[in-house]
Amino acid sequence: MTEQIQYFALIPAAGVGARMAAASPKQYLPINGKPMLRLTVDAFLASPLIAHVFVVVSEADGYIAGVLPEAGEGASVLAAGEARVTVLRCGGATRMDSILNGLRAAGERIGAADLVLVHDAARPGLTPGLIAKLITEAGGNPAGGLLALPVVDTVKTTRSGATATIPRDGMWLAQTPQMFSYELLLRALSSAADPSAITDDASAVELLGLSPQLVEGHPRNLKVTLPSDIRIAEMYLAHPEKEEK
Repeated sequence: MTEQIQYFALIPAAGVGARMAAASPKQYLPINGKPMLRLTVDAFLASPLIAHVFVVVSEADGYIAGVLPEAGEGASVLAAGEARVTVLRCGGATRMDSILNGLRAAGERIGAADLVLVHDAARPGLTPGLIAKLITEAGGNPAGGLLALPVVDTVKTTRSGATATIPRDGMWLAQTPQMFSYELLLRALSSAADPSAITDDASAVELLGLSPQLVEGHPRNLKVTLPSDIRIAEMYLAHPEKEEK
């Protein structure tokens, strides 16, 4: 009998968000009065498809207990009937390090064939509908899949020293979640010879010669990077009825 596949969320949240120039890491900044990370976690908790949410923070993180007071800490606390969110204090120096550490820490809970949805802590506009869309459209792809947006603007490049136009046909902007089987994601990240070449999880999988599926996302799922992005996120979150159409 084939064991049923489960879906897990993994949120790396050990970054400092230097470009935000804020007093706290950007994942803890408020969006419409709620910490950004809380909004991100809540999107996964609102999805009946997600079995458990793992949040990876730095060992000395002093904010997480106030943002996720119901969360357990450490993979060893997992048991039937407990909260659906666990904090893992194993964040690394880079995003890739944090994801790898998180995967290994949660390895006893996640099966090799289970699917892991890795999501940026600073994308608070995610919705259960977008999660379901990714799982429905890419859940059966052995190479995994990710949310992305087709490029609609004209694309310019100055790489050659002169301004030139790049055809936008077939060009996409990657978002998260990015979803892969536990075994594939762990293998792809562990075998990456040049971590600097890994700009997202899908790029590590692509280095194995695989082609993750692109699933059209939504502009509301933007990544908050600069102070001006906060206002944009607030506008989307103020109108939940205008989510993914």
